[in-house]
Amino acid sequence: MKFIATSDWHLGNLFHGNDRLDEHRHFLSWLLGQIDVQQPDALLIAGDIYDNSNPSAAAQQAYYTFLTDATRLCPQMHIIITAGNHDSASRLEAPRALLSLFHIEVRGNLVHTYVDNERVYNYDDLIIPISNAQGEKIVVVAVPYLRSDVVQTASYSDGVNNILRQLTARARELYPDNKIVMMAHMYAKGADIAKEDASEKIIVGGQEEVGLGSWPDHPDYLTCGHIHKRQRIWGTNWARYTGSVLPMSFAEKDYTHGVDVVTINSAENVDVQHLIYTPQHSLCILPENDEEISPKKLAKLIVSELPERVNGKLDDNAAYVLLKVAQDNVSNDEIKDLEDLFANKNAVLCRIQKINRALNIHTLTGEHEIQSVDEVLNRDPMETLREAFAIKHGVEMNEQQETLLADLLSNINTDEND
Repeated sequence: MKFIATSDWHLGNLFHGNDRLDEHRHFLSWLLGQIDVQQPDALLIAGDIYDNSNPSAAAQQAYYTFLTDATRLCPQMHIIITAGNHDSASRLEAPRALLSLFHIEVRGNLVHTYVDNERVYNYDDLIIPISNAQGEKIVVVAVPYLRSDVVQTASYSDGVNNILRQLTARARELYPDNKIVMMAHMYAKGADIAKEDASEKIIVGGQEEVGLGSWPDHPDYLTCGHIHKRQRIWGTNWARYTGSVLPMSFAEKDYTHGVDVVTINSAENVDVQHLIYTPQHSLCILPENDEEISPKKLAKLIVSELPERVNGKLDDNAAYVLLKVAQDNVSNDEIKDLEDLFANKNAVLCRIQKINRALNIHTLTGEHEIQSVDEVLNRDPMETLREAFAIKHGVEMNEQQETLLADLLSNINTDEND
């Protein structure tokens, strides 16, 4: 049984104000090519399909166009999709009944009821058996992002661990003779995240950190979303992050992107092959090291390192550029001169980061130190609001609260642009 595993598409993402829809279409076209070559039995997409809970019509069109093209290209392929923390679970699940007619299964919520005032989870809803043309079968346990209002235990980490273990036990009870593949979206203990300009949503104090190392009856394989760097999950030889399909910040400049092709055979072997995808736009940081250089030297670096435009136009592969300059070593006129140099360069200036070496401000999460005022100003306001809410109330915002805030921020941006 062979399947392709991917996650963290973040359709609708803006990279420092630059619409990435063409970049995402480029990736989705590449993925269709891999599906055509590999002819997998299944495609597993482990969350963060969209970049926010209220995606644009264009982002949704790209998503549904891909699903249409994929099912036409590989009619026998099962597609299983789970919601991530950036997704609206209800929005993602809305067309579930229709999509299931085309071998596309969507899981956004862990359904539960109450019996004698005790919460009872419907684990069976997340357990999906799939078969291929040869009659081989595996069981996919499709776990969406588990929000704190769903887990409802004093320790979020322990609560998630209990749910994952009970799900696996239930799957083995229902299908004792089949391999179990789990897909999830969470922050696993020991995960390597970007220390600066991190775009993964990490809750204050690591309260969402889930340890997977001591799990004797674990699934045969686990593919995970949420962390953007492809890596094996700490303490396991059976679980890994596939990583994001595009870099989500300059801190992810050196990450490898792509999808995993996972083959599970009857001999208990699990083979993982990484198919590398090269994003349309590379990331460039000038200077590459932490050297403090004058605006004049930085200008020379821009001239020497960045290619010229052809016929005065940016091409589809123009680099995204971050310039680093010392706060106390640059004037507004010099900043303007640096910006003007990009008029003839095949590159997009995304940000000029003014570094203040003496500044030592911490984010609300305490996860990384902010080195510049620009970093504060360019930070996603939704992330700050989520963190502030978690600190004040001791729990994470629920989906309705996030949607209300997202709509409010959208209205503010609309008013500013009118």
